[in-house]
Amino acid sequence: MFLDRQRLEAALRVACECSTLPISADRLPAHPARKTAPKLYLFDAIASTNRTLWELIDQHSLPEGSLVLARQQHNGKGQWGRQWLSPPGGLYLSTVLYPNLPLEFSAHLTLCTAWGIAKALREIPGCLSGTTNKIAVGLKWLNDLVLNGRKLGGILTETRIQRDLTELSSAPRITKAVVGVGINWRNPVPEPGINLQSVLQEQPVPLIESLEMLAAIVTIGVLSGYQHWQQVGIGSLLPEYEALLINMGQSVKIADRLGTITGVSATGALRVQFPPQPNQVDEIFIKPGAISLEYG
Repeated sequence: MFLDRQRLEAALRVACECSTLPISADRLPAHPARKTAPKLYLFDAIASTNRTLWELIDQHSLPEGSLVLARQQHNGKGQWGRQWLSPPGGLYLSTVLYPNLPLEFSAHLTLCTAWGIAKALREIPGCLSGTTNKIAVGLKWLNDLVLNGRKLGGILTETRIQRDLTELSSAPRITKAVVGVGINWRNPVPEPGINLQSVLQEQPVPLIESLEMLAAIVTIGVLSGYQHWQQVGIGSLLPEYEALLINMGQSVKIADRLGTITGVSATGALRVQFPPQPNQVDEIFIKPGAISLEYG
C-alpha cells in the first residue's frame, strides 16, 4: 500500500495541533476515541476518488469528513470535465461534506476548502518543522492551488441537491458534497504545473517529510476551511480568500474592453472593473467557467 494507515492517522492528529483554525480532533477521520468518527479508505488504483466516495456514500451512512485516498486514478477529472492526470507520486483524495446550502451558493464549498488548503500549506509545515519557513501557496480563481506562479493542484467539488416536496416554492439545496483534491507531490507534471518536492528540496529544513503528512495537512485544510466558513459566513471568508488570490489586480479583456479583476462575489463570480465610459457599465460579474484565466 502506498500510504501507511497508522502514520497517516498520527499525522492527522499532529497537523491538527498545528492548525491555527479551530478544528476538533474528534472530527478527524479514524479518530480512535469516537466510534462514529469519519471513515478512512485507502486504495491502490481506482477510476477516481470522487466516484469511489460517492459509491461508498450510497452503500453506507458515512459520517461527514470521511476520506478516500488513492495512489493513482485512471479517470481523474478536473473542473469543467477536464482530464486530471493522476500518476503515482501525486496526492489524490476526496472528502464528503453535508452542507445545507442553497444551490446558488454552491461555489462557497470550493472557495472555503481551497482557501483552507492554501492556509494549511502555508502555516502547518513551519509549525511542524519548528521554523518560520512557509510554503507560499496562493489561489487562482476559482479552484487552483498555485506555487511560484505555477499550478500545484486543484479542487473538484461535486454536489447532490434536495428539494422540499411539501413546499411548491422551495428552492433546491445542496445536502451532500464531495470535495476532490489533487496535489502534485513527486509526480512529473506538464507545464504550467509544478510538484511540491521540486520546491521543498531547496529548503534547508524539510517542511513536509512524507506523503502521509501532506495528506494530513490537506485534509486539515479542507475540514478547517469548511468549518471556518460555517462559523463566520462567506462575507468574512471572501476577504481572506482574495488575500491569497493571484488574479487580484490582473488585467483581463472582456468583449474588447480591458478591465481589472477586483475580487470575487458571494456566488463565486469574478468581479471585473472597467474605466468609466458613457453608456457602459463600470463593473461586471463573470460566472465560474465562463472564462479561463491563463498562467504566466
